[in-house]
Amino acid sequence: MDRQQEQALIGESPVFLEILEHVSRVAQLNRPVLVVGERGTGKELIAARIHYLSPRWDRPFVKLNCAALAESLLETELFGHEAGSFTGATRRRLGRFELANEGSLFLDELANTSDRVQEKVLRVIEYGELERVGGNDTIRTDVRIIGATNEDLPGLAEQGKFRPDLLDRLAFDVITLPPLRKRREDIIPLAEHFAVKMSGELGLDLFQGFSESARGLLRDYYWPGNVRELKNVVERAVYSSFGNDEPTSGISFDPFDSPWRPGTQTKTGDSGGSMPGEAYDFKEYIQEFEVTLLKSALQTCRFNQKKTADFLGMTYHQLRGYLRKYDLTDQEN
Repeated sequence: MDRQQEQALIGESPVFLEILEHVSRVAQLNRPVLVVGERGTGKELIAARIHYLSPRWDRPFVKLNCAALAESLLETELFGHEAGSFTGATRRRLGRFELANEGSLFLDELANTSDRVQEKVLRVIEYGELERVGGNDTIRTDVRIIGATNEDLPGLAEQGKFRPDLLDRLAFDVITLPPLRKRREDIIPLAEHFAVKMSGELGLDLFQGFSESARGLLRDYYWPGNVRELKNVVERAVYSSFGNDEPTSGISFDPFDSPWRPGTQTKTGDSGGSMPGEAYDFKEYIQEFEVTLLKSALQTCRFNQKKTADFLGMTYHQLRGYLRKYDLTDQEN
């Protein structure tokens, strides 16, 4: 079983269960599928589930991140090359399409492929044929393509940045994954799953659970990095509370959060230097100072107001009061 299967798809929210049902239906068909969603939503896990629920489950499941390679390398990785086709090509190499023959090929970050690569992928989908780089022989292959992206492919196609004909063929069915903030019922079950696994890695016999305050923080956070970010936050929290027999309560969303973080210190805290050199309106000066701090904190927290409130040591409602006071409510998340 593929290593991806070790990380189960966990969730009980209606929107997540609907996605799993969608996956079960499309898995049975021998057609391309597109999996769309923000970073960290589990696109590769969904792709693996499609493969292992399909009639091809006992055949190869091959993966490639298209954004990780330059165009020339990506072409050889996908289609292979013949010996002598370029400097350093001392022997024939099979590409991912040949390695995935009779199985499934997961192509992540499809939006990053060039027009040349897209044209060759289209030919494989339409005719089941390819040529290795530097070769003339036509190779037959039977591969089901499962593509993934966090980009707006229809929008890129309209702009001429993605082939519309390839998009039409890839989008026989499209599975769009919801961000974690839209399936809040799943946050705590996921967090507990990651916490138990991390406890095992640390050699602990038992995970003591999360405190109520920690559970509240996990539920209320915006999760811009989705499930991947949740996993990192939970593992860091369990590790930080190692040796403590109490429930885990320390939740740190930003590992870089520190008063000594480079670039975050301001001269306003220095004695003297930031004071005006002549008479000034005290209230106006304080107001400008507070507005500067608020805008800076919002930017640091990526305009996530709940995180900004934590960053400034105030409640969410106190922050909203300040934003309304200074007419900064347009700085929405």
